[in-house]
Amino acid sequence: MTGHALLILRLAAPLQSWGGPSRYNRRETRHQPTKSGVLGLLAAAEGRSRETSITDLLDIRLGVRVDQPGSLLRDYHTFSDHRGMPLPSAKVNAKGVQTKTSPPKYTGVTQRFYIQDAVFVAALHGPTPLLERLEHALRHPRYPLYLGRRSCPPSGPISLGLQADAALDDALKAVPWQASAHRRNQIHTTDVTLEATVEDPAGDEVTIDVPDTYDLKTGTLFGRRPVRHLWITVPTGRPTAQSADGKAPAAHLDHDPFALLGW
Repeated sequence: MTGHALLILRLAAPLQSWGGPSRYNRRETRHQPTKSGVLGLLAAAEGRSRETSITDLLDIRLGVRVDQPGSLLRDYHTFSDHRGMPLPSAKVNAKGVQTKTSPPKYTGVTQRFYIQDAVFVAALHGPTPLLERLEHALRHPRYPLYLGRRSCPPSGPISLGLQADAALDDALKAVPWQASAHRRNQIHTTDVTLEATVEDPAGDEVTIDVPDTYDLKTGTLFGRRPVRHLWITVPTGRPTAQSADGKAPAAHLDHDPFALLGW
């Protein structure tokens, strides 16, 4: 089998974190899966080490649909040396030894940000033999899989299978709505409109999330890729109700400001 194909993923978990370039004691997350995070997921499934080249993965084009946006969670921690000693600073002396903070600092703060209860659909476009190999790896992973960070294991199978070659827009439109049962019960309309982002050479925006390596010794430099944002409407699976006069009732709005006030 030659040519190109699509690999469809369902990215759902209690917690996800797609951090991008953020470092040190404040690790942020973007509101959608990044290309760096998704390619890292695929590399882990194949059992690649951090030093292994990912050049063959970089030309895969990524599209993401937000089926359930979730909410932002901040994990706040303080830390200190258990011996009661000052914390090390970011500086080193002439001998290359890390120095202590001056004036002494005994407590540090670290913050980690996550998306909780989110569900995404990711469509990957690339050569068929490569995607077939990656799809097999996702079903039989060599390393444990996680969504952005090791504390974020998926809540179910990731791969939704391979599809024939098509535009990323069309692929994302064709996948049934993947939201959780709780979210589905909140929506009473026959369809729902979802945010999506697709990688497009003619895209009018640029995102910086293309990794050059995952090697911890050299660190990762992030490259640019053009993207395009759009809205996709998909069926919810709910039937159209009929009123007593035989007409379809007015659509139920998801947002009711009066209900929020208890009216």
